[in-house]
Amino acid sequence: MNATHLRTLTVGAVMFASGLMLAELAAPQQNGGTPDPYMLQTRAIRAPAERETEFGLGPSHIDNLMPYPPAGKGARTPFDLWRYGGYAGSSFTTADLPMPFNEWLAMNRDRKPELMADVRAYMDSRFDFHGRAIPGVLMSGGWKPVMAGPVARLPEGVASWEALSALSADEIRERELFPYLPLAHPLQSTAHMVFPQSWVTAHPEHARIDVDLDIPDPYLPELPPPLFLSTHKELADVSRGQEITIGNYFEIFNGLLTPEQMEGLKELLNPVPTTWFNYTTHRVTQEPSQGVSCLACHVNGHTNGAIELGPDARPNLSRLRLDTPTLRGNFNLMQLSSKRSIRSLDHFAEVEEYFDGAAGTMGGGIGPAARQRQLTNRMGDFMALVDYPPAPKLTPLSRLNPALATEQELRGEALFHGKAACASCHYGPGFTDDYLHDLRVERFYAGRPEGPIKTFPLRGIKDSPPYLHDGRLPTLHDVVEFFNLVLELDLTRPEKEDLVAYMLCL
Repeated sequence: MNATHLRTLTVGAVMFASGLMLAELAAPQQNGGTPDPYMLQTRAIRAPAERETEFGLGPSHIDNLMPYPPAGKGARTPFDLWRYGGYAGSSFTTADLPMPFNEWLAMNRDRKPELMADVRAYMDSRFDFHGRAIPGVLMSGGWKPVMAGPVARLPEGVASWEALSALSADEIRERELFPYLPLAHPLQSTAHMVFPQSWVTAHPEHARIDVDLDIPDPYLPELPPPLFLSTHKELADVSRGQEITIGNYFEIFNGLLTPEQMEGLKELLNPVPTTWFNYTTHRVTQEPSQGVSCLACHVNGHTNGAIELGPDARPNLSRLRLDTPTLRGNFNLMQLSSKRSIRSLDHFAEVEEYFDGAAGTMGGGIGPAARQRQLTNRMGDFMALVDYPPAPKLTPLSRLNPALATEQELRGEALFHGKAACASCHYGPGFTDDYLHDLRVERFYAGRPEGPIKTFPLRGIKDSPPYLHDGRLPTLHDVVEFFNLVLELDLTRPEKEDLVAYMLCL
């Protein structure tokens, strides 16, 4: 695609965004009417550089992007969707397949081996999932190791992470050296939930005919994770090492929860039909199913590492890949969801029933969960009890106890509150400020800006790999390298290790 074509697309997008069509531009003269001065002003299409100067928009990004490719349901999509932007298709979808179900099933099943081979090759080009663990460090369940990193591959010709961070953002962008590019859904045209293999082994009804998760199991949360209740800290893991299901929840929680909380938990465990997991032919499973429950992804009130797409944007190819966040400590959060402003757990339970943000699929017999408000309130009642894992080295004011912490951990805490600037956004009992921040990571690569994302709580963070909203940071070491680059912190290698040691205490 040449620059002239891109510029034409850019101008067309600006005109469309202003509600303008060429016929409208000519309409006042054709109809003999007097042009509205305001409309004349908004119709003035300026070159990108002029718009930036006039409105202070900063560097242009649309000129560096390609228009989205056609991507009907089931079509393979580029892994580098961050290179694309603008308008595409419709805001709406339907519960219709582009072909009969037997053909849909055969197409996806036959193509899956080749697709997954390409997915593995792409992920291997970006990451070295070597499987080495941090010595002596386990997740809160006490059995799964925490992986060491960084596992992102350094760009060719760059000798070290320190050498990379010594370059300017412009130079990293111009030389295409940024190692932490966004991750897309491996099949974004169909999208929806993709579960880890460990979950699918226990729940074969969630095995997809078309695609598997692209993150190896050692870099995902433990399964099943422990469940801690703020009302029964004396019991530690109330799940007793089991996955909480509709078949055992009453036995586990009878005598611990109120009737309202028990009802809320039951609803969180009840499967409901979703866009692609249901009993119709609009599905990505071989057999019909009841659907997916809230705790199928937020297993035991935590997360199993399943991915989905954010429901808050269109076109479909622009939606951000999202890891399932933990429910632990949500009672401390004033704002939920990565990009939307959801202000209560019961509201969250209510809106998340659509999963894919595609209410149009109701017309195809899939339908919403249609829970009454009193049920979503009770779901919120239970979620508000899910506590953080123990952090014995933290004081009641969320600082390290010098009598229990190592020298390295104390150095990490000092960096966290000082040179590394982590505490600018991560503070308080949940280690989050409850705000959305725009890191403007596109300064480091020629791609579509992702905009503001909610600060992720760091309390219990060792239990929630991979990191960032889309999992592009598989380890805590990658987290440190990422922020050292994008915030230009100039951390030394020992300082990075100190920060990781500190975060493992949270």
